[in-house]
Amino acid sequence: MQYEFDKLIALTGQQSLFHMIANRGNGLILEDIGTKRRQFYSARQNQFTPMASIGIYTDDDSIELKEVFIRMRNSEEQLPENLNEASALVSYFEKIMPEYDRDRVKINDMKKVIKWFSFLKNHELLSVLDKKEETEK
Repeated sequence: MQYEFDKLIALTGQQSLFHMIANRGNGLILEDIGTKRRQFYSARQNQFTPMASIGIYTDDDSIELKEVFIRMRNSEEQLPENLNEASALVSYFEKIMPEYDRDRVKINDMKKVIKWFSFLKNHELLSVLDKKEETEK
């Protein structure tokens, strides 16, 4: 299956990322990217976060998560190995996004971004970052 960044969903409480198959009035049908299992998730019991709707605060405005992932992919910086080491996370973010807002971007936000990026990388899905650009050309 071809995945699209605009259809990637983070589900609260889940380690995996999901791909939206269908939107229903009372929830979503999602495919777990890790297991390829499809399931209906009720909007009453789950909180959905489309990856395309996430941005990282900067000193001026914000940057879309997709752009942050592209910077991470293109960087020669190693991802922090220990996500519980705040200084390593801050150091990494300062190199990838020197303009990130140090007051509003919290350590937990950095952890999530790195976990999501690592998930896409480990499942060889970083190509979803290029899909829209190819169709626009």
